[in-house]
Amino acid sequence: MKIANQSIDSEHINWGLLETLIRETIPGIPNEALKVKKFSEGYSNHTYLLTFEKWEAVLRRPPFGEIPAKAHDIKREYKILSSLHGVYPLAPKPYLYSDDPAIMGKHFYLMEKKQGVVINDALPETYGSSDLVGPAISKSIINSLVELQKVDYKKANLMDIGKPEGFLERQVHGWIKRYSISKTHDIAGVAELEAWLVKQIPKTVDTTIVHNDFKLNNLVLDPDDPGEVNGVLDWEMATIGDPMSDIGAVLAYWGEAGDPDMGISLVTNQKGFFSRREMAELYAKVSGRDISHIDYYTAFGFYKLAVILQQLYYRWKKGAADDERFAKLHIPIANLFNLANLTRTNKLL
Repeated sequence: MKIANQSIDSEHINWGLLETLIRETIPGIPNEALKVKKFSEGYSNHTYLLTFEKWEAVLRRPPFGEIPAKAHDIKREYKILSSLHGVYPLAPKPYLYSDDPAIMGKHFYLMEKKQGVVINDALPETYGSSDLVGPAISKSIINSLVELQKVDYKKANLMDIGKPEGFLERQVHGWIKRYSISKTHDIAGVAELEAWLVKQIPKTVDTTIVHNDFKLNNLVLDPDDPGEVNGVLDWEMATIGDPMSDIGAVLAYWGEAGDPDMGISLVTNQKGFFSRREMAELYAKVSGRDISHIDYYTAFGFYKLAVILQQLYYRWKKGAADDERFAKLHIPIANLFNLANLTRTNKLL
């Protein structure tokens, strides 16, 4: 057996034991050394590209250190992909799951490597200017979301991943509770925002699969055609519920020129990309859904993103995380709450 790359996060992962598991579980692995490349960690799960000659897979595991309860549920994500891949091919095919503490301290799984481009903070040079590719990318994220929402989750045997009854109420109260637990200081306007989110919950018209983190850098775009999506990643929070919550999240992550620091990487604030309003109108056209409550869902999207960053900031404040990127998150957190308030008062979209 070839010896795996020992240099990347070797204090947390026993690459030799992992290679043994892969070869014992997956047939046809080339007799070549395992090569490991770590992708950008972002603020969420850690991902690694594993390569044996031309064979590739992606490893996903939770972040190092203490993490919030029920967060980063890798096993759940693996189970969802096991059922979803066959009916929504943009979801990666899962290969194996393990919680063997001898391999790494936390559970993990391997999935297929979707070939293409993941855009974080810059467009590939091969795509050309944002003027040219912005419209195509804008359309691609809406089209791939609507295709997901067309999947019959009952036929896909995904009924047990969520409870559609009371979905939005649970979401709103759950995220408000998350914020109260991780709160570090008072921010103007948050109490009013939370009261509005509770009081103005729209009636859910239909239920679909909800990705719960649908955003541009969770899409794998075709390297030759930015209007073609080759894969959709990061399914750990997927559930069954109100499809409008996903378009609200898309719009919250969809930065525009002139936006304040949102604490996330952006390319959609460049010329050529659709505005949030144009994205909402395109979603309405493609999906056929009523978007009269889009301000609510977008404000909630901003609120959720603020809470995600607040949880990271809380971990940093209490010394549970030493990533210095977290030290200034209080700035985008306040900005996101403000964007949510602007949205709820019809001053943004």
